[in-house]
Amino acid sequence: MEFTSNNLTFVIVTFNSRNVIYNCLNSLPKNFQKLIIENSSDEELKKELEQNYDNTKVILSTNIGMGAANNLGIIKSNTQYVYVLNPDVLLNKDTFSNINRAIINLKNFAILSPISDNPSFPNYKINKSNESIDNNIIKNVEEIDGYSMIINKKNFSDNIFFDEKIFMYLENVDLCLRARKKNGKIFIIKNSKIHHLGAKAVDDKYSEEIELSRNWHWMWSKLYFNKKHRGIFISISLGLGNLFVNFLKYLIYTLMLNKKRNIYKMRMSGIFNALLGRQSWFRPLIN
Repeated sequence: MEFTSNNLTFVIVTFNSRNVIYNCLNSLPKNFQKLIIENSSDEELKKELEQNYDNTKVILSTNIGMGAANNLGIIKSNTQYVYVLNPDVLLNKDTFSNINRAIINLKNFAILSPISDNPSFPNYKINKSNESIDNNIIKNVEEIDGYSMIINKKNFSDNIFFDEKIFMYLENVDLCLRARKKNGKIFIIKNSKIHHLGAKAVDDKYSEEIELSRNWHWMWSKLYFNKKHRGIFISISLGLGNLFVNFLKYLIYTLMLNKKRNIYKMRMSGIFNALLGRQSWFRPLIN
């Protein structure tokens, strides 16, 4: 098999990502289709990208979250394979050629990806089973980070990709777990590298508000994920433990008059809302 412009589409979700999206697009193969889901409804960015980049379409959306926006791009794509990519990721010049050389004899997969060029922050977790391809180039793994995923749509015949109840965090783990339950194989290509800037997908001027949002959703998503895959008893037990720990930290930083207390306030709110079964409703206040 081989990835070509006829069978693979790039899907990129942006949200106030003007500072990184240009470099991302410049690193991609020019002849491949790109679908950008613009979650901050930036009409000017849509105009700029569509005018300056061939084979690029921008779909304007409200801030529906990473999973829902990725799903929108996946469904809108007309190819069997979709490369879900964060805007703060850069491909090397040989990233794609190395992938295609590696998968030439690969018959089927659910998800695969190049690897991060920073070995201190791998974008995958090892598969604990031994029933896998594992050679010098291709390795079967347990899960892949959501910032770089090539998805085989045929392995998701129900068209259920990312869980749209999750606004951010763990939607990739959920997807990988569901793929493995249906005997889908997940691979990384060890000689194909990408560069992930890390937490740079949103402009730095919104960093404080985004940090609060990340902490709220990290706690909410952890409890929701545990409830979905490990059961309500474990999720509530772990949630109450996290709530207690974060409450103590909130008290400590409040007494110190340290604004870091706001982080733990957000974490407590995320846990509390998840424990009550509320939706993942929190959104950063960005104009």
